[in-house]
Amino acid sequence: MKGIIWLRIAVVYFVIGVVFGMGIGIAQLFQLASVHAHINLLGWVSLALAGIIYCLFPQAGVGKLGKWHFWLHNIGLPLMVIGLYLEIMQLSTLPLIQIGGTLAIIGIILFLINVFVNVKESTFVFAKSGSNKFSS
Repeated sequence: MKGIIWLRIAVVYFVIGVVFGMGIGIAQLFQLASVHAHINLLGWVSLALAGIIYCLFPQAGVGKLGKWHFWLHNIGLPLMVIGLYLEIMQLSTLPLIQIGGTLAIIGIILFLINVFVNVKESTFVFAKSGSNKFSS
């Protein structure tokens, strides 16, 4: 997937995380802080970083590893976060945390492999144009 898609989804998670954080603060439901943290760290921060990497190294984002990472992360994370919320609020004991968490972790492991296999100095987008402002 193209890096810009990752960045747009990351910003959606950022807004969700901020609004959710404000809501749990107002309602003093601080037991939900871990849900808030997962939304922000695995949603906003992780997706934004992956999006930046995939913008700078587009071939990594559009290959099979990038696509699998995208779908596993973006299916797993909502399942995990919803399951965590339901579990903390004692509304359900469905295995959503385990299923979603496993999908997200597999996606993150694929991201690791993708970075080591497809992210190289020679494929840095600025390297091709000769206007790499980041190298010395």
